[in-house]
Amino acid sequence: MRIRRILTASATTAAVTALGLTLAVPAQAAEYSSALKIKGVQYDAPGRDSNKCSGGNTKNEYLTIKNYSKTATVNLKGYKVKDATGNTFTFKKSHTLQPGDYVSLRGGRGTDSDAKNVVYRQNCNFIWNNDKDTIYFYKPGGTRADVHAYTKKSNDRDGNGYITYHG
Repeated sequence: MRIRRILTASATTAAVTALGLTLAVPAQAAEYSSALKIKGVQYDAPGRDSNKCSGGNTKNEYLTIKNYSKTATVNLKGYKVKDATGNTFTFKKSHTLQPGDYVSLRGGRGTDSDAKNVVYRQNCNFIWNNDKDTIYFYKPGGTRADVHAYTKKSNDRDGNGYITYHG
């Protein structure tokens, strides 16, 4: 009869520390306790970048936020999205997401719509860099809901400008 020992996470950490080793955990590995998470990002709008409010393509750059809860409805009012350089968008209006529902936060100007699951930043400048960036997503109280860093080379294998994070 073989006896197996299962180490808890704290026992494993203690054993690794006792050996003088460190656990390398990538920043992306942290899971935040939030029903809302970043589903994906179209960080590079198709076509040539043009941030003109009329005829530009900033509306084709978007971030998809999904409610991964099985039971809770969540209001986006007060949530913030931020990039590595500090460009920030705050959801100022009520926009509720039912369990499994999502919203696309788009650049450019437009009319927000619960029915079409879209909120516009009302800003014609691009927020995400085409080569690399970090997307921070904060709850209304300021705690982090989700974060993802990307590089075009490492994370966008097919080169279409879209990266999926949470399925």
